[in-house]
Amino acid sequence: MPLQNRVTPFGEIVSIPQRGLYTGNRGIIHNEQQQIVRPFTLKAWITCTLKYKNFQRLVMTGRKWTELFFLDEATAFAAGHRPCAFCRNKDFKQFKSHWLEANKPFFSWPDKQMKTIDLLLHKERMAKQKEKRFESAALSTLPAGTMVALNNDTKIACLWYQNKLFKWCIEGYESPVEPKIETEVFVITPASIVRTFTQGYEPNVHPSADIGFEKMGY
Repeated sequence: MPLQNRVTPFGEIVSIPQRGLYTGNRGIIHNEQQQIVRPFTLKAWITCTLKYKNFQRLVMTGRKWTELFFLDEATAFAAGHRPCAFCRNKDFKQFKSHWLEANKPFFSWPDKQMKTIDLLLHKERMAKQKEKRFESAALSTLPAGTMVALNNDTKIACLWYQNKLFKWCIEGYESPVEPKIETEVFVITPASIVRTFTQGYEPNVHPSADIGFEKMGY
């Protein structure tokens, strides 16, 4: 039985065998029986590389954090995670720089510390969870890497990439469709992160987003 540690674009933590391209955490959210018992303990939700130097960990055995896994970076961002400053320092610096520039008109903060940005991201995540709905937008206004839903629910997520929509699945992305760019969708990725993409940060996506996993033989 696989552990419950795979994160969907909606931020849900599910139990499936596949791990994906990234790991990350929200603090310690599992118990001694390796069960998820809370959604988070930290306001800094991060995304990490699967391999870093000679570091090795047994999943859900330590008491420092709970290892979570993501299909790709676009999925992690949709769930509200951002790059780790330790193992992904280059990506972290790029994300922080683009986030600060992109969100100047929308937030007021006393400093440029990541702790403050994490607090703003956390408020954004919690507001979306509380309202149980997503804001609508035309596809033409969204940057590549944004996760959207065709209906305002938490059932089906799609990746907007290369002017196509790819349905998100646990194995990868299904073969794409080419909708009209004026199509209205519901945006899953937090608004401040969407603006960060528009500013120039390009999230890494799973290879199946190029041709669809059915053609890749998954």
